[in-house]
Amino acid sequence: MLRSFRSQSLTVQVLLINELTIYLSFAMLYPYLAIHFTRDLGFAAWMVGLILGIRTLSQQGLTIIGGSLADRLGPKPVIVAGLSLRTIGFGLFGLTDTFAGIMVAAILSGFAGALFSPALRAYLASETASGRAELFALSNVFGQTGNLTGPLLGVLLLRLSFQAVCLCAAGMFFLLMLLQLRYLPSRERLARGAAPSVWRDWEEVLRNRPFVLFSLAVVGYLVLYNQLYLGIPFEVQRLTGSETLVGFIYILPSLLTIGAQVWVTTRCRARWRPPVAIAGGLALMGLAFTPILLATPLLPIDTDGVGAAGALARRALNLSPVLLAIAFLAFGMMIAQPFSMEMIPILARERLLGTYFGFYSVASAIGVTIGNTVTGATFDVSRGNGPTILPWLVMIALGVTSGGAVALLDRRGQLQRKGQLAQVVVGT
Repeated sequence: MLRSFRSQSLTVQVLLINELTIYLSFAMLYPYLAIHFTRDLGFAAWMVGLILGIRTLSQQGLTIIGGSLADRLGPKPVIVAGLSLRTIGFGLFGLTDTFAGIMVAAILSGFAGALFSPALRAYLASETASGRAELFALSNVFGQTGNLTGPLLGVLLLRLSFQAVCLCAAGMFFLLMLLQLRYLPSRERLARGAAPSVWRDWEEVLRNRPFVLFSLAVVGYLVLYNQLYLGIPFEVQRLTGSETLVGFIYILPSLLTIGAQVWVTTRCRARWRPPVAIAGGLALMGLAFTPILLATPLLPIDTDGVGAAGALARRALNLSPVLLAIAFLAFGMMIAQPFSMEMIPILARERLLGTYFGFYSVASAIGVTIGNTVTGATFDVSRGNGPTILPWLVMIALGVTSGGAVALLDRRGQLQRKGQLAQVVVGT
């Protein structure tokens, strides 16, 4: 990872530092927002849910705006604007105690992400026409490093105050904004041959049948990824009767990604074309839940009356299917995600990159909302009838179907573009 980082241009290094810092500052604050809102500010649970929901909607629902602005104005000013708004938003979380003020902070923080997220992806993709998957793999490693270390830094700062956490997170975004102004080169606008209006750009994206079908096919990725925050915690609580272990579960996929992402992407590049890797990664993400499916009727094993050593061994046995599932899920994500990001510029025909990445994020957000609702409903059914295999069957089917859809699109030639550029990027 370090060798790969040092071998990159200064521009790419700045973009990777962005990824690390954005994830770190977000992860050091976001997990503790709900506790602060309810315990310190006395907000009702529905108010907390509304605030967090508005923040997500402000980001995921408006990424098409950030992407279009990056295409029209160039990515640097949009990235700087997004980081500036995130600085203000995170600062407000610590400086205001009213519902209206917190809502403004949530909207600003969300819209900030809608600005810099597609712009950063488009900028990274525009830096090279080959080896994009490797760059996105490296970006994923830096993001997971920040995601892993952020909560630990947040815990340390909470010893001072919640305001210290907010101001430190805001300060990181402010310094990151200064880094862009000093070291991130300005690029020409990304909208090569753009239409006279943004509406025409959006119409072009929506009429790009291969892109739309691909976005729908890979929506299973985020649904299955989100089981780390939905299905897996339910299962850990069922198997152990404790919520404490849920937090430690999240360490495993981050550690695996940091240690193996670059290696996995390099090996996949040498063996498979990107669509094949994406299809295989999605299928593996679905099949990752097979150990839980097979073990559900047999676990948990009672840990009472067997002594400390026996209880520890039985708890480890109870958790082993979940840990195995998380490991397979992490490797499936490592296979599919970088090549999925690489496919977007190919299907976009190397133009309107920001707009395409923005639409891809919106489609993913809509898909994961629907998917989480469906999978959540299967868990509601299971709660009234004891342990059930239904949720895990749904997830396995989703992964296999999603991977099969990508394979079908590839077989029909809809994920390939004729011409030298597509051949170089895809590696065929």
